[in-house]
Amino acid sequence: MSTSTTAPATRTWSNWAGNQQARMQRVATPSSPQEVAETVRDAAARGLTVKPVGSGHSFTPAAVTDGVQIRLVNLGRLRGADHATGLVTAEAGMPLWRLNELLAEQGLALTNMGDIQAQTVSGAIGTGTHGTGRSSASIAAQVAGLEVVLADGSIVACNALSHPDLFEAARISVGTIGVITAVTFRTEPSFLLEAREEPMRVDEVLDRFDELRTENEHFEFFWFPHTSMTTTKRNNRSAGPARPLSRRREWLEDEFLSNTVFSGICRVGRAAPRAIPAINKLSSKALSARSYVDRSDRVFTSPRTFKFLEMEYALPVEAAVPALREVKRMIDRENLRISVPVEVRCAPADDLWLSTSHGRDTAYLAFHMFQGMDQTRYFDEAEEIMLAHDGRPHWGKLHTREHDYFAAAYPRFADFLAVREKTDPDRVFANNYTRRIFGP
Repeated sequence: MSTSTTAPATRTWSNWAGNQQARMQRVATPSSPQEVAETVRDAAARGLTVKPVGSGHSFTPAAVTDGVQIRLVNLGRLRGADHATGLVTAEAGMPLWRLNELLAEQGLALTNMGDIQAQTVSGAIGTGTHGTGRSSASIAAQVAGLEVVLADGSIVACNALSHPDLFEAARISVGTIGVITAVTFRTEPSFLLEAREEPMRVDEVLDRFDELRTENEHFEFFWFPHTSMTTTKRNNRSAGPARPLSRRREWLEDEFLSNTVFSGICRVGRAAPRAIPAINKLSSKALSARSYVDRSDRVFTSPRTFKFLEMEYALPVEAAVPALREVKRMIDRENLRISVPVEVRCAPADDLWLSTSHGRDTAYLAFHMFQGMDQTRYFDEAEEIMLAHDGRPHWGKLHTREHDYFAAAYPRFADFLAVREKTDPDRVFANNYTRRIFGP
């Protein structure tokens, strides 16, 4: 075979957060769809499972396998950009940050993004990565076409007109339909965003939540547990001129304070949990307002270098405020000590089969625990509240849900399973996690 492989000593893998590990029989680093197809056919013939992996930013075991792991590091080229249609095709292993730079060189941009750009394009769409937006949806909703290697080794190009069921299933599939080798995005001309960030009391944010989310193109906030304060972010399109943060201020606030210093503060809280409420109060009082205008992807995304675990649930948007109020009461009742803020974002309804926003306007509540601290009790208690409000867990973040829950939560779940059965009847792309979700 022409596909490159790793030495035995490197046949181990850990995700970004360090909570998932795997030891594989073989690791492949293909450089073309044909090499991916060879790898898949060979693995299937040997009775081995196959899992593709990008940057490892999922907190779940989605990429874990003891068979063959396909690392997409050599599939990171830009195949083409059509300014007339706005269609841009990138290979699956390209990191989002690289895609953003290449799009900017072409005078193009994605309409919306999440707040982290370290993921590969295929990993981001496969787990339903999203940002916050009044009318602009997830990254997967911006996909116009896919190139996929199926379990029999065939290479299929699909879109809304050609193999439409495969396209709908593969856009968000947690790696169970096939190995995505290229993604075609719908883009638009580059644009500027004006970012307005300021502290606000949590009661005011909750009282004004509908106003804030509908009057701004992109609205989110972070609530500091044990305090009455939040940081709010309002991003709206601007005609310019650009007014970016100075390099010094960007480094000081976004890298040094928000990552290095915050990580140190969390370590103090990990060593002395009783101090966390006082630490959070001091941190929230140190917040200051800022406003700037910059290229859209630079506003959407922020560096995240400190390590944490995360659980996130998508709720009907009208449930966001009562659910967060319950979370606040739960943290006090259970005497928990939580150092990392709770993040709240929004998204419009869409029709993607496995989108967490399928069929309903959505609010996302994300819960984090600093690396090295036990998240079990916090996540379990918060999850019970999310489930009581008809929540859907993020595909790439921690949760305890299983097949029956998803079957009830997603109107097109049976359609997805039918495509999975047709394209991968022998479950070449399965592991214990995906069997828990999608069945045997």
